[in-house]
Amino acid sequence: MQLSERIGRISESATMAVTAEAGRLKAEGVDVIAFAAGEPDFPTPTNIKDAAKKALDDNFTRYTPAGGIPALKKAVVEWHAASFGTNYEPSECLITVGGKHAIFNVMAAMIERGDEVALPVPYWVTFYDVVNYHGGSVVRVETTEADEYRLTSDLYAAKLSDKTKIAVVNSPNNPSGAVVDQGEFEKIYEAVVARGGTLMTDECYCKFVYDGKPYSIASLPGAKENVVVVGSLSKTFAMTGWRIGFALGPKPLIKAINNLQSHSTSNPTSIAQKAALAALTGPQEEVDAMLAEYRRRRDYIVPALNAIPGVTCPLPGGAFYAYPNISSTFGKSGIESGLDFATRLLREEHVAVVPGEAFGTENEVRISYAASMDDIKEGVERISRFIQKL
Repeated sequence: MQLSERIGRISESATMAVTAEAGRLKAEGVDVIAFAAGEPDFPTPTNIKDAAKKALDDNFTRYTPAGGIPALKKAVVEWHAASFGTNYEPSECLITVGGKHAIFNVMAAMIERGDEVALPVPYWVTFYDVVNYHGGSVVRVETTEADEYRLTSDLYAAKLSDKTKIAVVNSPNNPSGAVVDQGEFEKIYEAVVARGGTLMTDECYCKFVYDGKPYSIASLPGAKENVVVVGSLSKTFAMTGWRIGFALGPKPLIKAINNLQSHSTSNPTSIAQKAALAALTGPQEEVDAMLAEYRRRRDYIVPALNAIPGVTCPLPGGAFYAYPNISSTFGKSGIESGLDFATRLLREEHVAVVPGEAFGTENEVRISYAASMDDIKEGVERISRFIQKL
């Protein structure tokens, strides 16, 4: 059997790989502290689960339109409008099988071989592989720990060219938690449009911003024709396993990815769509409660990591990740990279983190603090012990 050349451009998700190994150890009875998966540790809110049960009882178990039920599209655009002041129509919305699906479909519809995609570093793992799969060329927009990985218009403008088809902004950022300043976001948009490109804004963590009000570049007057929003209910509503995402964009793009979806996945799961409808139209207090708890955890774990000799960690402005620099361990006891560090940490102290190489950097690891405070405290103690014994 001969595989296609393009499938060779796709690597296994490092996050999934570390999570799988941690799961294997847990199954063997090992006490693993799981800081790897980007998954809320909260249960899906009751009203959402009840809506799914009702969908089953109502026998809502058949095919739906490929791009999602009309009621859910309407709910997405109304929720987005209430959250950010945008004015999308249901015809400018598509429901997808999670946020990754939205990203994949948009890239499939837009990227030709040789097109450039500007991608801030550190980046979420999937962006890089999906661009490569579709024959695009990743142009790295480097941010630095010294600036807390904050993305600026100057950094972005220096990397744009007439070949730029898509410019990606992920704010709050996975893995760093950095939030793009609204003024800088608008300048980035202007620079992208001036080059004839499209701005893709990944709003997966849009509700988890610790300071200030959440912002969408799609709310900028006149921006809709040059912006595509990709989003997910996974993090906001603790619905990772339900697999519901969405895309908002110009009608020709939405129609194109609807056509693609009709020949690939077809519709997102009918029952999950009804659950998503309840999430978007129901009470939002639990989202606020999750944010408050994530803030409490952030305010513990970042100072605790910075207290470990040789570790430095910027304060994230959103999401639920810490991105500490552990390069002071390189050259000690055979550790030469973030991958070495993460491998040894899991094997010796049973703490699962994701190496920075997965996100395009070399000196860091990603720690998800979507975990209990007890696990966070124990995990930091184990990390500290591991580093100090090298």
